[in-house]
Amino acid sequence: MEKIQVDILGLQTSPASGGAYALILKEVSGNRRLPIIIGAFEAQSIALEMEGIKPPRPLTHDLMKNLIETMGADLAEVIISELRDSTFYAKLMFEAQEVDARPSDAIALAVRFGSPIFVAEKVMDEAGFLPEAEEPEGGEAAAPPKGKEGKLTKIEALRVQLKEAVEREDYERAAQLRDEIRTIEQRH
Repeated sequence: MEKIQVDILGLQTSPASGGAYALILKEVSGNRRLPIIIGAFEAQSIALEMEGIKPPRPLTHDLMKNLIETMGADLAEVIISELRDSTFYAKLMFEAQEVDARPSDAIALAVRFGSPIFVAEKVMDEAGFLPEAEEPEGGEAAAPPKGKEGKLTKIEALRVQLKEAVEREDYERAAQLRDEIRTIEQRH
């Protein structure tokens, strides 16, 4: 499996998300971003560890790390390995074993172990996006192409909305628009 190393770019919430967060991953050797919607508990667990805040008692992911270390294992890496039916899948990679996990739990553990995080290339190709449209050499942004009557087609309008959502850093909306564009493209 071809894989791309990523870093955590940030966490973002949206009032319309019902308490969910968008975890934004950015490829280390490129500009693509991958938003993954995660729960509030997992977002808090990741954020606390990234900020170096230690709760007085171990949280679930701290307990998992302690158990793994007690058993003499070390988390070599985490891989976001699949995207099926709009759901991401991950694997915890140990020296001689791999374990299925939710991406949010896998990343919470990776942060605690200092382990690298990877995304399968096929997942990044399918769900990743560039933060803004590439600018032509003249430095001016290219105008979106227009349909026969000079109006934007539905997919062109969605791409404009996607670009605007990314510029506003509304990654949850960007992920929804990306999925809608992909659905339309697959029908044609």
